[in-house]
Amino acid sequence: MDSRAGLAPTPRAPPARAVAGGRIRQENQAMILRAAEHVFARAGFAGATMAEIAMRAGVPKSNLHYYFRTKQALYRAVLAHTLQLWLSEADVIRAELPPQVALEQYIRAKMRLSASHPDASRVFANELLHGAPEIGEVLRHALRELVSRKAAVVQQWIDRGQMAPVDPQHLFFTIWAATQTYADFESQVCAVLGISRLQPQDYAHATEHVVVMLLRGCGLAPVPPA
Repeated sequence: MDSRAGLAPTPRAPPARAVAGGRIRQENQAMILRAAEHVFARAGFAGATMAEIAMRAGVPKSNLHYYFRTKQALYRAVLAHTLQLWLSEADVIRAELPPQVALEQYIRAKMRLSASHPDASRVFANELLHGAPEIGEVLRHALRELVSRKAAVVQQWIDRGQMAPVDPQHLFFTIWAATQTYADFESQVCAVLGISRLQPQDYAHATEHVVVMLLRGCGLAPVPPA
């Protein structure tokens, strides 16, 4: 008697061609999104063109329309991708962790994203400056719900006496402002520092400054390196 009788059939692995095709699709979409970030950050939604984005991505315009039918769809995809990156980093804020560990990791992650995706941050900031017409609903629901959950964790730390009493929601606003300014206002930072572009060592120095300032404001000390 077949020992597997009555069991559901074992699912077959997808063909290698399908796997390769899915990977190529993801790579192409990622390449297009980075190109779109660059163009939208400099020209805005109104000034950007699909032809310019296709040229930046190094793909024919027809290929661009295959993945994103309209400029609005591509713009929304850039915003959604940026928000997804930022929201995923908040996973580290958990009640079982010491606040100085969780907050420091979160701050460092936000600084890394400002360094690695400055154009995405600028596109997002410009969307907000115009009243968030494309992503307002997401902010009022997904972002608000996330911040409410993470603010509740911060409040737990405060109630336990693990950190200074601060406004949990405004703490997130402060972290976002302090970290994203190095992307959104890089030209201003560079003008004051007398440099043309922020280099990795500049971001490293800024990160240490931001970590210390924000943690001290919460009555916390940075975790010494192992």
